[in-house]
Amino acid sequence: MTFDPEDPNPDGSVSTALEVNTVQSNTDWCLREGVMSRLLSSNAPFQLQLDGGNWISNINNIVSWKAVTLVDLRTRSDTGRANRSPQTTIIPILRVPSNCARNFNLLAFDPDGDRVECRVGTGSECNPCTPPSALRISTSCTLAYSASSGTGTYAVQLYMEDFPSQSITLTHTDGSQSSRNTSNALSIIPLQFAVIVDGAVASCTEGQYLPRFLSPTPANRAQLYAPVGQTLEITINPTASLSTVSNLWFSGPHNMDLTGSGRGPFTLRWTPSQSEIGDHHPVCFVAQATLS
Repeated sequence: MTFDPEDPNPDGSVSTALEVNTVQSNTDWCLREGVMSRLLSSNAPFQLQLDGGNWISNINNIVSWKAVTLVDLRTRSDTGRANRSPQTTIIPILRVPSNCARNFNLLAFDPDGDRVECRVGTGSECNPCTPPSALRISTSCTLAYSASSGTGTYAVQLYMEDFPSQSITLTHTDGSQSSRNTSNALSIIPLQFAVIVDGAVASCTEGQYLPRFLSPTPANRAQLYAPVGQTLEITINPTASLSTVSNLWFSGPHNMDLTGSGRGPFTLRWTPSQSEIGDHHPVCFVAQATLS
C-alpha cells in the first residue's frame, strides 16, 4: 500500500494512520477501516491516492488497485460551511447467480444535499480502467447485472461525485471565490469492490433461492437518527424458502456490532460518541444464502 498525495498545497503536512479495525472477514475477504489525516495551510482542493496491491483475479483483467479521491473544503455560499463529499460504503464482494439479472442500488448520500452521481473510472483513476462487460452503472448509482451463462469474478471500479442543486460560490482561505453550477462536480470519491457470478439457480424470484428482506428491515437508502450515547438497533430479517440464509455481512462504523446467526433475524447495534455529533455514517448489509 502506498500513499501518494497530489495537491496544490505542498506545504501541508501529511500523515497516515493505517492501524485499522477488522470489522468482518470470511474465506474470501476481510473488511478494514483506516484513516488518513493531513494538516493544511489553506482550504484549496487536493487529491489523495491509494494504490499498490494486486486485485483479486478477475475477468476484466484489472492488474492492481488504485483509488483516487478529490477533496474540496472551500466554504459554500448555500450552506456557509466547508463542502462535504458524498458518503457510501459496500462490502468487498457481492455475489449473484449467473442466470439472474439483478440491480444493486448502491448507497449514495451527500451531507450537503447535493445530487450524487456514479460513473466508471477513467484514465489514470485505475490500473487499468476496464469496465466489466456484464455490469452497467447508471448515473443514479444503480449497478445492473445482465444475466449470462458465464461465471467468474469482475472487478468494479466506480467513482462517486456530488453536484450542487443550484449555482453556488466557493470561497478560498484568502477570500478569492470561484463559481460552480449544477454541471460541475465538487468532489470525487472511489467505490471499488468485486462481483462474483456464481452458478445458475432454478428461480430468480426473491425469497426463494435469493434472499429478500422482511419487515422491520429498513428500506434501501433509509436515513436513521442516532442520539449520542444511545444505542441504535437495526433489525434485519432476511428470508429464503428454497435455500438457507447463512450469514449477514455488513459495512458500517468501526464500533458497530452484529448479533444473530443462521437464518436470523440479525441486529446491528451502534452507540455514537460525543465526537461523532453531526456526522453521517453509511451502513450497508447483504444477506447470504447457500444451496448445497
